[in-house]
Amino acid sequence: MTKIGIVVGSLRKESFAKKIAINVASLFPEGYETAFVDIGNLPLYNEEYDGNSPEEYTTFRNTIKGCDAILFVTPEYNRSVPGVLKNALDVGSRPYGESMWEGKPAGIISHSISNLSGFGANHHLRQSLTFLNMPVVQQPEVYLANSADLVDEHGKINNEGTVQFLQTFVDAFVGLIKKYQV
Repeated sequence: MTKIGIVVGSLRKESFAKKIAINVASLFPEGYETAFVDIGNLPLYNEEYDGNSPEEYTTFRNTIKGCDAILFVTPEYNRSVPGVLKNALDVGSRPYGESMWEGKPAGIISHSISNLSGFGANHHLRQSLTFLNMPVVQQPEVYLANSADLVDEHGKINNEGTVQFLQTFVDAFVGLIKKYQV
């Protein structure tokens, strides 16, 4: 069984990113298990914790270590990723030389409640993942606009074309994961 960790860049209870992630999780084929990875309880990264990490860091790092690949689903805040997501990247990459992200295939879905669709967040995240040595799905890129109108009152994506597009993305992500499995 291939385990996909899903990291959602929003902490809001009714987060559109989480609703999108739940929809996408259901698109993975048999043999792939998805699990949401909590990032909301991580203290802000501080190098002074290296060697004496808070329990939340240890739990998080072990969770990431146990994943075969990571799907990031994030809103855009001020043309970048939310601080909580950047903090999770930093916690998982430290101490220096002990990154939990190393070599794990990654997929990125960004969204915005406006027409801008999270382009800035997507590309800022790609920049960090490149440094963390994570191969990322290059095509199709997923930027979802008007996310508030994309899901119905039950949290389901209400546009079949979008569901089909996301399936194409998941298929490409599965292909990338297979390429990097040992």
